[in-house]
Amino acid sequence: MQARVHDPLLRSLQNRFDQHPQRHRGLAWEPVLERLQAAPAALVTLGAMEATGGEPDVIDQDEASGRFIFCDCAPESPLGRRSLCYDRQALDARKENKPAGSAVEMAAAMGLELLSEEQYSALQRLGEFDVKTSSWIATPEDVRALGGALFCDRRYGRVFVYHNGASSYYAARGFRGLVRV
Repeated sequence: MQARVHDPLLRSLQNRFDQHPQRHRGLAWEPVLERLQAAPAALVTLGAMEATGGEPDVIDQDEASGRFIFCDCAPESPLGRRSLCYDRQALDARKENKPAGSAVEMAAAMGLELLSEEQYSALQRLGEFDVKTSSWIATPEDVRALGGALFCDRRYGRVFVYHNGASSYYAARGFRGLVRV
């Protein structure tokens, strides 16, 4: 019964895997499927990524552990994860016009890691993402301690890293995440 629950998700993941071979050169679907079938918690996370518009796909395989790395590959920041401030501290600091939540908390609840600056740049080498939106990324503690947070986008054929107050939120800013299976 458990496998049937995830059949539509697995079909979506396989279709996306087949449609975008440039994201995972040299990898075959069968080993990915085997790992997914053995990882029900990862399937829940991938289902949440899919449900919020992330369009997760395999982007790499960790050589040391053999785990496959899935990342949000939607062309724009996932629609179901926008209009969020950066973290709980930023959310609590807002006195009025609070957003529904924070990127860090939503990512944790979904079982995701926010992309680092390096991971975001690596994703951009696989395609063009966030040409109309932007995505919060994992922010170093020294920046966060000063009240800021980092986000990225792609404009003019380049990837840009910016800063903003962590309590800010915008309809066109969400977050991308990854999960290792």
